[in-house]
Amino acid sequence: MNDLERAELAEFDPPAETIEPERLTSPLVFSSPHSGQRYPDRFLEASRLDPLTLRRSEDSFVDELFLPCVALGAPMLRAVFPRAYLDVNREPYELDPKVFDGPVPDYANTRSLRVAVGLGTIPRVVGDAQPIYKQPLPVGVGLARIEVLYRPYHARLEALVARARKRFGRALLIDCHSMPSNAADVGGWDIVLGDRFGASAASIVIETLETSLRDSGYRVRRNKPFAGGYITEHFGAPAEGVHAVQIEIARAIYMDERRIVRNERWSRLSHDLFAAARALDSEFSGARSARLAAE
Repeated sequence: MNDLERAELAEFDPPAETIEPERLTSPLVFSSPHSGQRYPDRFLEASRLDPLTLRRSEDSFVDELFLPCVALGAPMLRAVFPRAYLDVNREPYELDPKVFDGPVPDYANTRSLRVAVGLGTIPRVVGDAQPIYKQPLPVGVGLARIEVLYRPYHARLEALVARARKRFGRALLIDCHSMPSNAADVGGWDIVLGDRFGASAASIVIETLETSLRDSGYRVRRNKPFAGGYITEHFGAPAEGVHAVQIEIARAIYMDERRIVRNERWSRLSHDLFAAARALDSEFSGARSARLAAE
């Protein structure tokens, strides 16, 4: 890695921000891995796409939508780097050989479905399969991003989840995302909740979120088309007291997707997400937490 590449990575120091509550009183942990908005000049120069097109791969403003939930006594972790640069909701070495100018390491997973469509750990495309780079990257550049950005993000998230489990006997990870509203497989749903078809969380977790959000007027679906990515799969271990759910929000209900600006429904959605998180926290705090342990 040369000096220019080191300087580019240094722009993400630290690579993630932890927003801590005044007092830790909740087993909830919020993660926003795709809301980073810092695009280094060198990355933009290497891309064939304009900045606005690159930003359409973001879960824009999702961290801010969930930020009020910190007042429940729960931390939030949010990435500083953008998803088009590095995707921490993938395996650490889910690498697309087409991104690089040389062979990837033998231990890389090059055959996943996500790699096949260009959405590996170092994405090849954004949006409607639009290639990001003008030319292939050196393999060392991709591996450096994983070491400097990916691993610290996951280490910090591991620490927050472990702290909640130690303090409260359980942890509930809410992995926060958004989805393009015009995607063919979204099908008009406002919110999709993913728990790996029941494998990553006790049923009462997704039931509580679903009930609250439906009562607020949202069209909510489970696990289709998004059942939860690598973070939900990796962290969700209900038998060990760690429950993980992915929330995907249709962007049109809170922003203008073309211009990437908030719309008039922003405040209501943030309020309703807080209410859903509060319902979940209430369900599993204090004496009522026995319901979670029973599953």
